[in-house]
Amino acid sequence: MGRISFPLLVWLCLATSSFAAPALTDKYCLDCHADKTLTRTAANGKEVSVFADKAMLTASVHATNTCVSCHSDVTAKHPDDNKTLQPVNCASCHEAHARSYSTNAHGTALAAGKAAAARCQDCHGTHDILPSTAAGSLLHFTRQAATCGACHDQEAKEVAASVHGKASAAGKRDAPSCTDCHFEHRAQKSNSPFRVSQEVCGNCHASERINTKYNLPTDRVTTFFNSYHGLAAQYGSATVANCDSCHGHHKILPSSDPGSTIHPSHLVETCGKCHPGANDKFALSKIHVDAASAASANGGDGVGGVVNWWVRKIYLVLIFGTIGGMLLHNGLLFYKKVSAHLRASGRTVLRMNLSQRWQHAILALSFIALAVTGFALKFPDSWLARALGSNEPFRRWAHRIAGIVLLLVGGYHVIYILANRNGRRLVRDLFPIKKDVADVWAAVRYLTGISKAKPKIGRFGYAEKMEYWAVIWGTIIMGASGLMMWFKMDVTHFLPRWVVDVALTIHYYEAILACLAIIVWHFYHVIFDPDVYPLNLACWDGKVSQHWQEEEHPLEQPPSHLNGQSPDPLVTAIPRALVALDANTTSARSKEQEVR
Repeated sequence: MGRISFPLLVWLCLATSSFAAPALTDKYCLDCHADKTLTRTAANGKEVSVFADKAMLTASVHATNTCVSCHSDVTAKHPDDNKTLQPVNCASCHEAHARSYSTNAHGTALAAGKAAAARCQDCHGTHDILPSTAAGSLLHFTRQAATCGACHDQEAKEVAASVHGKASAAGKRDAPSCTDCHFEHRAQKSNSPFRVSQEVCGNCHASERINTKYNLPTDRVTTFFNSYHGLAAQYGSATVANCDSCHGHHKILPSSDPGSTIHPSHLVETCGKCHPGANDKFALSKIHVDAASAASANGGDGVGGVVNWWVRKIYLVLIFGTIGGMLLHNGLLFYKKVSAHLRASGRTVLRMNLSQRWQHAILALSFIALAVTGFALKFPDSWLARALGSNEPFRRWAHRIAGIVLLLVGGYHVIYILANRNGRRLVRDLFPIKKDVADVWAAVRYLTGISKAKPKIGRFGYAEKMEYWAVIWGTIIMGASGLMMWFKMDVTHFLPRWVVDVALTIHYYEAILACLAIIVWHFYHVIFDPDVYPLNLACWDGKVSQHWQEEEHPLEQPPSHLNGQSPDPLVTAIPRALVALDANTTSARSKEQEVR
C-alpha cells in the first residue's frame, strides 16, 4: 500500500471532523433562550427580550421548523463570537410574498432606508405566528386594527370608531379589515379614484350577498359610476371625487351620525373641498340617484328625483316618437326609390331560383345567430353578451338551435344537389376545373396591371367556387366539433377528454376564420363591390341585370332567364338580331342626316 501524502492526510482529518460535528438542535438554543429574563441591547440602546417560548413555537404555523431553519447564520460559536444575528430572511421560504412586499408601501420605505418601516415580524409576529383565521393571530380580522395601529395609531382609532370597526369588533367577518382595503402585501397608496371605488369600496358594496345580508342599498356602486364623478374616474381622471372623498377614509360613519362627513350639517363643508363656494342648496343634490328607478318615481330621492324621473320618461317618448317617425318616413322613401331604380335597371336575368334563395337566407340567418351567440360566450363583457341579456341559458340554447338549423339546411342542400335537376347542375357548375387555375393567374395579372384583359368567367368563377366549398368544409367542421362539445359525456365514452378540448379549439378558430372570410370576401362581392353596392339583390329576388351578367359571367351561354330554364338558342338570337338591326338602321339614318 502506497504512502499517503501529509497534506492529503490533513484534509481528510478536517473533513472527517466537520462531518462529525453535531447539527445545532433546538435544545442547544433553548438552553439559553428558554430564560424569560434573557435580553440583549439593541442598536438604539433599548433592552430587548430574546426569550423563546417553546410552547408558543410548537403551537405556531412553524412548529415543524427548527431554530436554525430561520436563524440560518447561527453557529456553534454563538454567542461567544459576539456576532449579532441578521434578521430572519422570510423570502427563503415565502419568495412570492417577499416579492410583493418589496413593491408595497412598507417594502419600498424599508429599501429607502426607513428603519421604522414594518417588516414581516411586525405584522405576522415572531415565534407565535398563527393562521390569520385563528383568533390569537395578529392578523385575525378582530385584531388587525391593533396590529396596524402599532404604527398607524390615528388611523386605528378612526377605524375603531367607524361602522366597519364596530362591525369587526362585534365579530362580523364581512366587515372590511385593514388588509381587505389595503390588499395585504400589495399595501400601497392609490391615487386612482377608479381603483378606490371599483376595487376597494366596490368589492363589498357591489356584492349582492353582503347587501342582501345586511340590508344595504344595492345600487351604490352603479349609481356612483353613472354619475359625473364615476364617469370621470372611468375616463382616467386622477382628481375627481371617489368614495372616500365624501365618506372619509377610515372614520366612515352613517349619514345619520352628526360626526359623519355626509351628515346634513357637514355636506356644505364636504362638497366645498372640491367645489369652492358650495352652499346649502348645492349640497341638497344627491349623488346616488337612478333616474329610472321606482325610488325616484315615488319621491325617495326627493322632489328633484321625481322631476328627473318625469323628464327622462318624456324624453324617451320624444326620442322614440321623433326618431321612429323619421326612420319610418325615410325607410318608406328608400323603399320607393330603390324599387323604382330596380325597375329601371332592367334586371331580367335569373341568377338564383326560389329554392336556392331560401337555402341562402336560412344559411345566412343561422350563421349570424351562431356567430353572435358563440362570441358572446367567449367575450362575456362585450356588447354581444349584453345584447343577449347576459343570460347564459338563453345564449346556450339559441346557439344550439341555430346550429341545428344550419345542419338541417346543410342536409337539405345535399338532397337538393342529388335529387333536383337544378341542384345537380348547380354543383356541376361549382365543381373546380382546370380553367379556374388559369383564371386565378389571369386575375393576378389583371389586378396588378400586367395585363389589361380581364379573365372571362362562366356561370361561376374561382371566387364563387372558393366560397361554396369553404361553406361545405366549414359546416362539416363546425357541426362535428359543436356536436362533440354538446354531447361530450357521450363522446368521452369512446374518446379521451382531450379530444373534446381539441374540438373546442377547432370550433373557436374555425369560427374566427369563417366570420373573417364572410366579412372580407363575401361582403365585398355582394355589398361593397361598386357594381352592386349597396347590395346584390339576387339574394332577395334572384335577378341581376343583363349588363352585370355579361360583365361578370360572359361565358355563361345562354344565361338563365326568369323561368330558371335555359331558353332555346333561336329565342335568344331573335332579340339580339333585332337589336343589331335597330342599331344598323339608326346608323344609316345618322349618315343620311349628315349628307343632307
